[in-house]
Amino acid sequence: MNKQIATLGKLEHWIDGNSVAASGSYLDNVNPMTGGPGISVAAGTKADVDAAVGAAKRAAEGWRRFNAAERGRLMMGLAAMMREKRDELAEMERADTGKPMPMAYAEIDGSVAYFEFYGSLVYLPTGDVLDVAPDQHVFTKREPYGIVGVITPWNLPLNQAARAIAPALVAGNVIVAKPSEITSQTTVAMARMASEVGFPSGVINVVLGTGKDVGEAIVSHPDVRKVAFTGSVGVGRAIGHIAADRIIPLTLELGGKSANIVFDDADLDTAATEAVKGFTLNAGQVCSAGTRVLVQRSVYDAFLGKLKKAVEGIVPGENLGPIITPAQFRRVQTYFKVAEEDGARCLHGGAVADGDGFYIQPTLYADVSNDMRIAQEEIFGPVGVVIPFDTEEDAIRIANDSDYGLIGTVWSQNISRALRVADRIDAGQIFVNVWNTMSVQTPFGGYKNSGYGREKGIEAIHHYSHLKTVTVKF
Repeated sequence: MNKQIATLGKLEHWIDGNSVAASGSYLDNVNPMTGGPGISVAAGTKADVDAAVGAAKRAAEGWRRFNAAERGRLMMGLAAMMREKRDELAEMERADTGKPMPMAYAEIDGSVAYFEFYGSLVYLPTGDVLDVAPDQHVFTKREPYGIVGVITPWNLPLNQAARAIAPALVAGNVIVAKPSEITSQTTVAMARMASEVGFPSGVINVVLGTGKDVGEAIVSHPDVRKVAFTGSVGVGRAIGHIAADRIIPLTLELGGKSANIVFDDADLDTAATEAVKGFTLNAGQVCSAGTRVLVQRSVYDAFLGKLKKAVEGIVPGENLGPIITPAQFRRVQTYFKVAEEDGARCLHGGAVADGDGFYIQPTLYADVSNDMRIAQEEIFGPVGVVIPFDTEEDAIRIANDSDYGLIGTVWSQNISRALRVADRIDAGQIFVNVWNTMSVQTPFGGYKNSGYGREKGIEAIHHYSHLKTVTVKF
Protein backbone atom coordinates (compact mmCIF):
# COMPACT_ATOMS: atom_id res chain seq x y z
CA MET A 1 0.00 0.00 0.00
CA ASN A 2 2.62 2.54 1.03
CA LYS A 3 4.99 1.76 -1.80
CA GLN A 4 2.20 2.66 -4.20
CA ILE A 5 1.66 5.99 -2.45
CA ALA A 6 5.33 6.82 -2.77
CA THR A 7 5.34 6.29 -6.54
CA LEU A 8 1.94 7.67 -7.49
CA GLY A 9 1.92 10.84 -9.52
CA LYS A 10 -1.07 12.17 -7.57
CA LEU A 11 -2.04 12.07 -3.92
CA GLU A 12 -5.66 12.25 -2.76
CA HIS A 13 -7.47 13.20 0.45
CA TRP A 14 -8.27 10.59 3.11
CA ILE A 15 -11.81 11.17 4.41
CA ASP A 16 -14.11 8.84 6.35
CA GLY A 17 -11.77 5.88 5.92
CA ASN A 18 -11.47 6.23 2.14
CA SER A 19 -9.27 7.81 -0.49
CA VAL A 20 -11.22 10.74 -1.93
CA ALA A 21 -10.18 12.11 -5.30
CA ALA A 22 -9.76 15.81 -5.87
CA SER A 23 -12.91 17.48 -7.09
CA GLY A 24 -10.88 19.81 -9.26
CA SER A 25 -7.24 20.70 -9.65
CA TYR A 26 -3.96 19.41 -8.24
CA LEU A 27 -0.95 21.21 -6.84
CA ASP A 28 2.36 20.30 -8.46
CA ASN A 29 5.40 19.98 -6.22
CA VAL A 30 9.13 20.08 -6.87
CA ASN A 31 11.71 17.50 -5.81
CA PRO A 32 14.09 19.48 -3.55
CA MET A 33 16.99 17.10 -4.27
CA THR A 34 16.91 17.71 -8.02
CA GLY A 35 14.72 20.73 -8.70
CA GLY A 36 12.66 18.48 -11.00
CA PRO A 37 9.00 17.45 -10.71
CA GLY A 38 7.66 15.96 -7.50
CA ILE A 39 4.33 14.49 -6.51
CA SER A 40 1.06 16.32 -7.18
CA VAL A 41 -1.50 16.63 -4.39
CA ALA A 42 -5.22 17.29 -4.40
CA ALA A 43 -6.08 20.97 -4.10
CA GLY A 44 -8.73 20.83 -1.39
CA THR A 45 -11.61 23.25 -0.97
CA LYS A 46 -14.07 24.23 1.74
CA ALA A 47 -16.35 21.47 0.44
CA ASP A 48 -13.65 18.89 1.19
CA VAL A 49 -13.24 20.30 4.68
CA ASP A 50 -17.00 20.15 5.20
CA ALA A 51 -16.96 16.48 4.15
CA ALA A 52 -14.09 15.67 6.50
CA VAL A 53 -15.68 17.52 9.42
CA GLY A 54 -18.96 15.72 8.71
CA ALA A 55 -17.19 12.36 8.83
CA ALA A 56 -15.42 13.31 12.04
CA LYS A 57 -18.69 14.47 13.61
CA ARG A 58 -20.34 11.14 12.85
CA ALA A 59 -17.40 9.28 14.40
CA ALA A 60 -16.95 11.51 17.44
CA GLU A 61 -19.46 10.04 19.88
CA GLY A 62 -18.47 6.45 19.17
CA TRP A 63 -14.76 7.20 19.56
CA ARG A 64 -15.37 9.07 22.79
CA ARG A 65 -17.15 6.00 24.20
CA PHE A 66 -14.29 3.61 23.40
CA ASN A 67 -12.83 2.37 26.66
CA ALA A 68 -9.19 2.96 27.52
CA ALA A 69 -8.05 -0.55 26.64
CA GLU A 70 -9.64 -0.43 23.17
CA ARG A 71 -8.17 2.97 22.42
CA GLY A 72 -4.75 1.93 23.67
CA ARG A 73 -4.72 -1.25 21.57
CA LEU A 74 -5.51 0.73 18.43
CA MET A 75 -2.77 3.24 19.17
CA MET A 76 -0.25 0.45 19.71
CA GLY A 77 -1.47 -1.31 16.57
CA LEU A 78 -0.90 1.82 14.50
CA ALA A 79 2.57 2.22 16.01
CA ALA A 80 3.41 -1.39 15.14
CA MET A 81 2.29 -0.99 11.53
CA MET A 82 4.24 2.26 11.16
CA ARG A 83 7.33 0.51 12.52
CA GLU A 84 6.77 -2.41 10.12
CA LYS A 85 6.50 0.06 7.21
CA ARG A 86 9.42 2.16 8.44
CA ASP A 87 11.45 1.86 5.22
CA GLU A 88 8.54 2.88 3.02
CA LEU A 89 7.57 5.81 5.22
CA ALA A 90 11.17 7.02 5.27
CA GLU A 91 11.34 6.84 1.47
CA MET A 92 8.16 8.93 1.23
CA GLU A 93 9.60 11.47 3.62
CA ARG A 94 12.80 11.66 1.64
CA ALA A 95 10.88 12.03 -1.63
CA ASP A 96 8.98 15.01 -0.22
CA THR A 97 11.73 16.70 1.80
CA GLY A 98 15.05 15.48 0.40
CA LYS A 99 16.47 14.93 3.88
CA PRO A 100 19.22 12.30 4.25
CA MET A 101 17.91 8.84 5.09
CA PRO A 102 19.27 8.79 8.67
CA MET A 103 17.24 11.94 9.37
CA ALA A 104 14.19 10.47 7.63
CA TYR A 105 14.43 7.29 9.71
CA ALA A 106 14.80 9.34 12.89
CA GLU A 107 11.64 11.21 12.03
CA ILE A 108 9.68 8.00 11.46
CA ASP A 109 10.97 6.52 14.71
CA GLY A 110 9.97 9.66 16.61
CA SER A 111 6.51 9.55 15.06
CA VAL A 112 6.03 5.92 16.11
CA ALA A 113 7.10 6.85 19.64
CA TYR A 114 4.20 9.29 19.97
CA PHE A 115 1.61 6.57 19.36
CA GLU A 116 3.41 4.16 21.67
CA PHE A 117 3.76 6.73 24.45
CA TYR A 118 0.22 8.07 24.33
CA GLY A 119 -1.16 4.60 23.75
CA SER A 120 0.29 3.65 27.13
CA LEU A 121 -1.13 6.74 28.85
CA VAL A 122 -4.75 5.76 28.24
CA TYR A 123 -4.66 3.90 31.57
CA LEU A 124 -3.72 6.94 33.65
CA PRO A 125 -6.36 8.54 35.91
CA THR A 126 -8.18 11.34 34.12
CA GLY A 127 -9.23 13.33 37.20
CA ASP A 128 -9.04 13.79 40.96
CA VAL A 129 -11.28 13.44 43.99
CA LEU A 130 -11.46 16.66 46.02
CA ASP A 131 -12.08 16.78 49.79
CA VAL A 132 -14.63 19.61 49.89
CA ALA A 133 -17.16 18.60 52.57
CA PRO A 134 -18.20 15.42 54.44
CA ASP A 135 -21.58 15.33 52.70
CA GLN A 136 -20.23 15.92 49.18
CA HIS A 137 -18.42 13.75 46.68
CA VAL A 138 -16.51 16.10 44.36
CA PHE A 139 -14.40 14.88 41.47
CA THR A 140 -12.87 16.19 38.27
CA LYS A 141 -12.74 14.48 34.90
CA ARG A 142 -11.26 15.27 31.53
CA GLU A 143 -13.45 15.29 28.45
CA PRO A 144 -12.55 15.70 24.76
CA TYR A 145 -13.23 18.84 22.78
CA GLY A 146 -14.66 16.78 19.93
CA ILE A 147 -13.24 17.67 16.52
CA VAL A 148 -9.63 18.88 16.56
CA GLY A 149 -8.05 20.57 13.55
CA VAL A 150 -4.35 19.75 13.11
CA ILE A 151 -2.39 21.97 10.70
CA THR A 152 1.24 21.02 10.20
CA PRO A 153 4.29 22.43 8.32
CA TRP A 154 6.63 21.01 5.72
CA ASN A 155 9.85 20.64 7.71
CA LEU A 156 9.05 17.55 9.84
CA PRO A 157 5.84 16.30 8.27
CA LEU A 158 5.01 13.00 9.96
CA ASN A 159 6.60 13.91 13.26
CA GLN A 160 4.59 17.10 13.62
CA ALA A 161 1.36 15.34 12.64
CA ALA A 162 1.89 12.46 15.08
CA ARG A 163 2.89 14.86 17.85
CA ALA A 164 -0.55 16.49 17.79
CA ILE A 165 -2.75 13.63 16.60
CA ALA A 166 -1.63 11.01 19.15
CA PRO A 167 -2.47 12.95 22.35
CA ALA A 168 -5.65 14.35 20.78
CA LEU A 169 -6.85 10.82 20.02
CA VAL A 170 -6.03 9.52 23.49
CA ALA A 171 -8.02 12.40 24.98
CA GLY A 172 -11.01 11.16 22.98
CA ASN A 173 -11.00 13.63 20.10
CA VAL A 174 -11.39 13.00 16.38
CA ILE A 175 -9.16 14.61 13.79
CA VAL A 176 -9.29 16.72 10.65
CA ALA A 177 -5.68 17.23 9.59
CA LYS A 178 -4.11 19.42 6.94
CA PRO A 179 -0.45 18.67 6.25
CA SER A 180 1.60 21.07 4.19
CA GLU A 181 0.65 20.69 0.55
CA ILE A 182 4.38 20.32 -0.13
CA THR A 183 4.97 17.32 2.17
CA SER A 184 1.70 15.37 2.47
CA GLN A 185 2.54 11.75 1.69
CA THR A 186 3.35 10.36 5.13
CA THR A 187 0.35 11.96 6.84
CA VAL A 188 -2.00 10.34 4.33
CA ALA A 189 -0.14 7.03 4.74
CA MET A 190 -0.54 7.22 8.54
CA ALA A 191 -4.30 7.81 8.18
CA ARG A 192 -4.57 4.84 5.82
CA MET A 193 -2.73 2.64 8.29
CA ALA A 194 -5.02 3.76 11.09
CA SER A 195 -7.97 2.49 9.08
CA GLU A 196 -6.17 -0.78 8.37
CA VAL A 197 -5.54 -1.51 12.05
CA GLY A 198 -9.15 -0.83 12.99
CA PHE A 199 -9.64 2.84 13.79
CA PRO A 200 -13.28 3.65 13.01
CA SER A 201 -13.89 5.54 9.78
CA GLY A 202 -13.91 9.29 10.33
CA VAL A 203 -11.66 9.31 13.39
CA ILE A 204 -8.64 10.50 11.36
CA ASN A 205 -9.29 12.54 8.21
CA VAL A 206 -6.70 14.28 6.03
CA VAL A 207 -7.60 17.11 3.67
CA LEU A 208 -4.85 18.24 1.28
CA GLY A 209 -4.38 21.73 -0.08
CA THR A 210 -3.24 25.22 0.78
CA GLY A 211 -3.57 27.11 4.01
CA LYS A 212 -5.81 29.68 2.36
CA ASP A 213 -8.24 27.14 0.93
CA VAL A 214 -8.11 24.34 3.51
CA GLY A 215 -6.37 25.57 6.67
CA GLU A 216 -8.57 28.63 7.02
CA ALA A 217 -11.70 26.53 6.39
CA ILE A 218 -10.70 24.15 9.19
CA VAL A 219 -10.08 26.91 11.72
CA SER A 220 -13.29 28.69 10.74
CA HIS A 221 -15.55 25.64 10.74
CA PRO A 222 -18.19 25.88 13.49
CA ASP A 223 -17.84 22.20 14.43
CA VAL A 224 -14.07 22.33 14.94
CA ARG A 225 -13.58 23.02 18.66
CA LYS A 226 -9.80 23.06 19.03
CA VAL A 227 -6.88 23.72 16.65
CA ALA A 228 -3.22 22.78 16.85
CA PHE A 229 -0.98 24.70 14.46
CA THR A 230 2.75 24.51 13.83
CA GLY A 231 4.26 27.03 11.46
CA SER A 232 5.18 30.67 11.01
CA VAL A 233 4.39 33.52 13.37
CA GLY A 234 2.44 35.36 10.66
CA VAL A 235 0.11 32.46 9.94
CA GLY A 236 -0.18 31.67 13.65
CA ARG A 237 -1.26 35.23 14.31
CA ALA A 238 -3.90 35.02 11.56
CA ILE A 239 -5.22 31.75 12.96
CA GLY A 240 -5.27 33.35 16.40
CA HIS A 241 -7.58 36.10 15.17
CA ILE A 242 -10.06 33.57 13.76
CA ALA A 243 -9.89 31.43 16.90
CA ALA A 244 -10.37 34.45 19.14
CA ASP A 245 -13.51 35.44 17.24
CA ARG A 246 -14.81 31.87 17.60
CA ILE A 247 -13.60 31.53 21.24
CA ILE A 248 -11.84 28.22 20.67
CA PRO A 249 -8.51 27.13 22.19
CA LEU A 250 -5.28 26.89 20.22
CA THR A 251 -1.95 25.22 20.56
CA LEU A 252 0.52 27.36 18.60
CA GLU A 253 4.08 26.18 18.02
CA LEU A 254 5.74 28.92 16.01
CA GLY A 255 9.23 30.19 15.31
CA GLY A 256 12.49 30.39 17.20
CA LYS A 257 15.85 32.10 17.33
CA SER A 258 17.37 30.08 20.13
CA ALA A 259 20.48 31.08 22.06
CA ASN A 260 23.34 28.64 22.57
CA ILE A 261 25.44 30.16 25.39
CA VAL A 262 29.09 29.05 25.74
CA PHE A 263 30.97 30.13 28.89
CA ASP A 264 34.74 30.10 29.11
CA ASP A 265 34.83 27.00 31.35
CA ALA A 266 32.78 24.86 28.94
CA ASP A 267 34.00 21.74 27.16
CA LEU A 268 34.68 23.73 24.01
CA ASP A 269 35.15 20.78 21.67
CA THR A 270 31.80 19.24 22.57
CA ALA A 271 30.08 22.62 22.62
CA ALA A 272 31.36 23.44 19.13
CA THR A 273 30.24 20.12 17.64
CA GLU A 274 26.80 20.41 19.24
CA ALA A 275 26.43 24.07 18.31
CA VAL A 276 26.99 23.29 14.63
CA LYS A 277 24.51 20.43 14.87
CA GLY A 278 22.15 22.93 16.45
CA PHE A 279 21.89 25.10 13.34
CA THR A 280 22.48 22.52 10.57
CA LEU A 281 20.20 19.64 11.63
CA ASN A 282 17.51 19.23 8.97
CA ALA A 283 19.34 21.99 7.06
CA GLY A 284 18.37 24.43 9.80
CA GLN A 285 14.67 23.91 9.07
CA VAL A 286 13.78 23.36 12.72
CA CYS A 287 11.97 25.92 14.85
CA SER A 288 14.17 25.00 17.82
CA ALA A 289 17.43 25.48 15.90
CA GLY A 290 20.21 27.00 18.00
CA THR A 291 21.04 29.71 15.48
CA ARG A 292 22.50 32.29 17.90
CA VAL A 293 25.80 31.07 19.39
CA LEU A 294 26.78 33.35 22.29
CA VAL A 295 30.44 32.94 23.27
CA GLN A 296 32.31 34.45 26.23
CA ARG A 297 34.92 36.84 24.90
CA SER A 298 37.88 35.24 26.68
CA VAL A 299 37.46 32.07 24.54
CA TYR A 300 35.85 33.70 21.52
CA ASP A 301 38.72 33.33 19.03
CA ALA A 302 39.55 29.77 20.12
CA PHE A 303 35.92 28.74 19.88
CA LEU A 304 35.51 30.26 16.42
CA GLY A 305 38.30 27.98 15.21
CA LYS A 306 36.55 24.92 16.64
CA LEU A 307 33.22 25.98 15.14
CA LYS A 308 34.79 26.49 11.72
CA LYS A 309 36.38 23.04 11.84
CA ALA A 310 33.08 21.45 12.86
CA VAL A 311 31.04 23.21 10.18
CA GLU A 312 33.53 22.15 7.50
CA GLY A 313 32.48 18.56 8.20
CA ILE A 314 28.89 19.28 7.14
CA VAL A 315 28.55 18.43 3.44
CA PRO A 316 25.49 19.28 1.32
CA GLY A 317 23.99 16.18 -0.25
CA GLU A 318 25.71 13.89 2.26
CA ASN A 319 24.92 14.83 5.85
CA LEU A 320 23.07 18.03 4.97
CA GLY A 321 19.77 17.91 3.10
CA PRO A 322 18.28 20.54 0.82
CA ILE A 323 16.00 23.42 1.63
CA ILE A 324 12.60 21.82 1.15
CA THR A 325 10.67 24.47 -0.77
CA PRO A 326 11.69 26.71 -3.67
CA ALA A 327 10.36 29.79 -1.85
CA GLN A 328 12.39 29.03 1.27
CA PHE A 329 15.48 28.33 -0.85
CA ARG A 330 15.20 31.82 -2.30
CA ARG A 331 14.49 33.36 1.10
CA VAL A 332 17.59 31.89 2.76
CA GLN A 333 19.78 33.34 0.03
CA THR A 334 18.51 36.87 0.71
CA TYR A 335 20.13 36.71 4.14
CA PHE A 336 23.61 36.38 2.64
CA LYS A 337 23.21 39.91 1.28
CA VAL A 338 21.70 41.07 4.57
CA ALA A 339 24.68 39.69 6.50
CA GLU A 340 27.11 41.43 4.17
CA GLU A 341 25.27 44.74 4.53
CA ASP A 342 25.21 44.39 8.33
CA GLY A 343 28.99 43.87 8.40
CA ALA A 344 29.07 40.30 9.66
CA ARG A 345 32.18 38.25 8.87
CA CYS A 346 31.51 35.03 6.95
CA LEU A 347 33.69 32.21 8.27
CA HIS A 348 32.18 29.52 6.07
CA GLY A 349 29.53 29.14 3.38
CA GLY A 350 27.33 32.08 2.53
CA ALA A 351 26.37 30.68 -0.86
CA VAL A 352 24.36 28.07 -2.71
CA ALA A 353 26.02 24.65 -2.91
CA ASP A 354 27.22 23.34 -6.26
CA GLY A 355 25.02 20.95 -8.21
CA ASP A 356 21.29 20.37 -8.61
CA GLY A 357 18.59 20.81 -6.03
CA PHE A 358 17.96 23.35 -3.30
CA TYR A 359 21.19 22.92 -1.33
CA ILE A 360 22.72 25.71 0.73
CA GLN A 361 26.26 25.60 2.08
CA PRO A 362 26.36 25.38 5.88
CA THR A 363 27.02 28.98 6.82
CA LEU A 364 28.70 30.56 9.83
CA TYR A 365 28.93 34.29 10.57
CA ALA A 366 31.22 35.81 13.22
CA ASP A 367 31.46 39.26 14.81
CA VAL A 368 27.68 39.55 14.89
CA SER A 369 25.85 41.98 17.16
CA ASN A 370 22.45 40.97 18.47
CA ASP A 371 20.71 43.90 16.78
CA MET A 372 21.60 42.65 13.29
CA ARG A 373 18.77 41.18 11.25
CA ILE A 374 20.59 37.85 10.98
CA ALA A 375 20.56 37.69 14.79
CA GLN A 376 16.91 38.68 15.20
CA GLU A 377 15.04 37.09 12.28
CA GLU A 378 14.36 33.38 11.85
CA ILE A 379 16.23 32.37 8.70
CA PHE A 380 15.15 28.70 8.69
CA GLY A 381 18.24 27.48 6.90
CA PRO A 382 21.69 26.13 7.90
CA VAL A 383 22.94 29.52 9.09
CA GLY A 384 24.48 30.22 12.50
CA VAL A 385 25.68 33.53 13.93
CA VAL A 386 28.31 33.96 16.65
CA ILE A 387 27.89 36.79 19.17
CA PRO A 388 30.50 37.64 21.83
CA PHE A 389 29.58 38.46 25.44
CA ASP A 390 31.55 39.42 28.53
CA THR A 391 29.64 38.55 31.71
CA GLU A 392 26.86 36.24 32.86
CA GLU A 393 24.45 39.18 32.97
CA ASP A 394 25.50 40.13 29.47
CA ALA A 395 24.76 36.62 28.19
CA ILE A 396 21.30 36.57 29.77
CA ARG A 397 20.45 40.00 28.39
CA ILE A 398 21.46 39.03 24.84
CA ALA A 399 19.70 35.66 25.01
CA ASN A 400 16.44 37.30 26.08
CA ASP A 401 16.71 40.16 23.57
CA SER A 402 14.57 38.34 21.04
CA ASP A 403 10.95 38.16 19.97
CA TYR A 404 11.20 34.39 20.34
CA GLY A 405 11.52 32.04 23.30
CA LEU A 406 11.55 28.40 22.26
CA ILE A 407 14.73 26.78 23.56
CA GLY A 408 18.07 27.77 25.06
CA THR A 409 21.33 25.97 25.80
CA VAL A 410 23.97 26.69 28.44
CA TRP A 411 27.50 25.30 28.30
CA SER A 412 29.48 25.53 31.55
CA GLN A 413 31.23 23.20 34.00
CA ASN A 414 29.96 25.45 36.82
CA ILE A 415 26.58 23.84 37.40
CA SER A 416 25.48 26.55 39.82
CA ARG A 417 26.02 29.16 37.14
CA ALA A 418 24.45 27.00 34.46
CA LEU A 419 21.28 26.58 36.52
CA ARG A 420 21.16 30.30 37.40
CA VAL A 421 21.33 31.18 33.72
CA ALA A 422 18.84 28.46 32.74
CA ASP A 423 16.39 29.86 35.28
CA ARG A 424 16.57 33.33 33.76
CA ILE A 425 16.35 32.51 30.04
CA ASP A 426 12.88 33.23 28.68
CA ALA A 427 12.26 29.99 26.81
CA GLY A 428 10.13 26.88 27.13
CA GLN A 429 13.01 24.38 27.07
CA ILE A 430 16.54 24.79 28.47
CA PHE A 431 19.42 22.36 28.02
CA VAL A 432 22.65 22.33 30.01
CA ASN A 433 25.81 20.85 28.46
CA VAL A 434 23.82 19.12 25.74
CA TRP A 435 21.91 20.34 22.72
CA ASN A 436 18.21 19.59 22.30
CA THR A 437 17.76 16.06 23.65
CA MET A 438 13.98 16.35 23.84
CA SER A 439 11.95 13.16 23.94
CA VAL A 440 8.26 12.38 23.60
CA GLN A 441 8.05 12.60 27.40
CA THR A 442 9.24 16.20 27.64
CA PRO A 443 6.66 19.01 27.27
CA PHE A 444 7.47 21.30 24.37
CA GLY A 445 6.34 24.83 23.64
CA GLY A 446 7.39 28.44 23.59
CA TYR A 447 7.35 31.82 25.24
CA LYS A 448 6.65 35.11 23.45
CA ASN A 449 6.30 34.83 19.66
CA SER A 450 7.28 31.17 19.78
CA GLY A 451 3.69 30.37 20.68
CA TYR A 452 1.68 28.96 23.56
CA GLY A 453 0.29 25.68 24.78
CA ARG A 454 2.36 22.53 25.11
CA GLU A 455 2.88 19.52 22.89
CA LYS A 456 4.44 16.24 24.07
CA GLY A 457 4.48 14.72 27.52
CA ILE A 458 1.49 14.11 29.74
CA GLU A 459 0.80 17.85 29.60
CA ALA A 460 -0.27 17.63 25.96
CA ILE A 461 -3.33 15.57 26.90
CA HIS A 462 -4.44 18.45 29.11
CA HIS A 463 -4.31 20.77 26.12
CA TYR A 464 -6.59 18.45 24.16
CA SER A 465 -9.28 18.11 26.82
CA HIS A 466 -11.72 20.10 28.94
CA LEU A 467 -11.67 19.75 32.72
CA LYS A 468 -15.08 19.18 34.27
CA THR A 469 -15.93 19.25 37.99
CA VAL A 470 -18.81 17.11 39.29
CA THR A 471 -20.27 17.66 42.79
CA VAL A 472 -22.64 15.13 44.38
CA LYS A 473 -24.36 16.00 47.67
CA PHE A 474 -25.31 13.04 49.87
